[in-house]
Amino acid sequence: MTGNQASAGHLLRLIRDGSATTRGALQRATGLSRSTVGHRLDQLFAAGWLREGAAEPVEGPGGGRPSTRLEFDAGHAVVLAADLGTRHAGAAVVDLSGRVLAERSGAMLISDGPDRVLDALARWFADLLEETGTPPERVCGIGLSVPGPVDWASGLVVQPPIMPGWDGFPIRERLQEAWARHISSEEPAAPVLVDNDANLMAYAEQRAAHRDCAAFLLVKVSTGIGAGVVAGGRLYRGIDGGAGDIGHIRLHDRPEALCMCGSYGCLAAVASGRALAAQLTEAGVATDSVSGVRDRLAAGQPDAVRLAREAGRRVGEVLVTVVTLLNPGVLMIAGELAGTPFLTGVRELLYQRAMPRTTAHLTVVTSRLGERAGLLGAAAIVVEDLYSPDRADARLAALGG
Repeated sequence: MTGNQASAGHLLRLIRDGSATTRGALQRATGLSRSTVGHRLDQLFAAGWLREGAAEPVEGPGGGRPSTRLEFDAGHAVVLAADLGTRHAGAAVVDLSGRVLAERSGAMLISDGPDRVLDALARWFADLLEETGTPPERVCGIGLSVPGPVDWASGLVVQPPIMPGWDGFPIRERLQEAWARHISSEEPAAPVLVDNDANLMAYAEQRAAHRDCAAFLLVKVSTGIGAGVVAGGRLYRGIDGGAGDIGHIRLHDRPEALCMCGSYGCLAAVASGRALAAQLTEAGVATDSVSGVRDRLAAGQPDAVRLAREAGRRVGEVLVTVVTLLNPGVLMIAGELAGTPFLTGVRELLYQRAMPRTTAHLTVVTSRLGERAGLLGAAAIVVEDLYSPDRADARLAALGG
C-alpha cells in the first residue's frame, strides 16, 4: 500500500489488525512521509479512535528510543446488538473489542410481527444502556441477527419461512425510529445492520477460535436449518443473501414432508428442531418446540436421542455435497440440537459418503461461543463496517477531520 491509497482509514486498519502499530511501521508499510502519517494519525486521535499504549522494545544491537505503540481505543463507543429467534431474543451492549458490558434475554415471539418486536428490542436497549451508565450518544451502531434470509445491501428480510409479516419490512428504519423514541432523541440515528443468524454466528465463531481457517462452515440446527460461510475472512452471502439456506434442499425420499416454506421434502421438514418436536409428539412424547427437544435430549430420552441421531444423518447426507463443493477446514454444528447424538449422525454420513480427499483436513466441531454467537456476530459486523477504510474516511470527513 503506497501513496494516496493509505488514507487515515487505511492506517486505522493496519493498526487494528496488528500489521503496523507504530509510526515508523506505518511509514514503512505505506510509503508515506513521517509528516503525512502524523497528520492522518492526528485525525484518528481527534476522533477518539486511537490511544497510545506501552512503548515497544527496540530490536537489534545498540537499542534506541522505544517506539510508542498505537492502539485502537475499543472503549470510545459501544454497539447495541440483538439476536432474534422464533420464540426467544437476546440483546447486549458491547464495546468495540467484542466485550459484553450488559445483556438481557427473554421470551419474544417473532410471529408477533416486526413493529412489536422492534419496539421491545429498543426498550431493552435503553434499559441496558442505563444499566451500564452509557449515554446514548456513544452508540455508534446497532446490529441485528434474524432467523431468515437477508438481502445485505437493503437490509430487508426476503421470503422468510419462519418470520410471518417480516418479508420486505423496513427493519433498519423502524428500529432506528423505535430507538430514537425510547431515548427521546432527535439526533441522527445510529446505523442499523441486519443479517442472517447463521451468517453472524459463523462470523463470530470463525473470528473467536478459527481465524487461520480460510474456509469455515457453520450449520445451525434449531427451529430451522441454515448455514454460514466465511471464506478468506469474509462472509459469503451470495448475490442477494440466499447463500447457506440448506434447510430447503430437497430430499429425494421424503416427498410427503411439508415444510413451512410451502414446499415438500425440504431438509428442514425432516431434520430441524421443529420437525423433531412433531416426530416426538407422534411417538407419544409430547413436545411443542425445539427447546422441548433440547430438554428431552439433555435428559437422555431414548426417542429424542434416536431421532436426533437420525436427523444428524439426514443433515450429513446434504453436507456431503456442501463440503465437497466448499472444501472447508472447519465444519461447526451449532444451534439447539448440536449435541452428541446429532453430531454423531452428521459424522457417520459425512465420513461414510464423502471422498477421503474431501474430509482429510476437515475438523468437525461444535460451538465455542454458544448462545452468545449471534449477538457477538451482530456486534462485530457493525464494528467492521464502521471502521473499514472507506467508511472510516467518510465518518472522519463528516466530523471535519
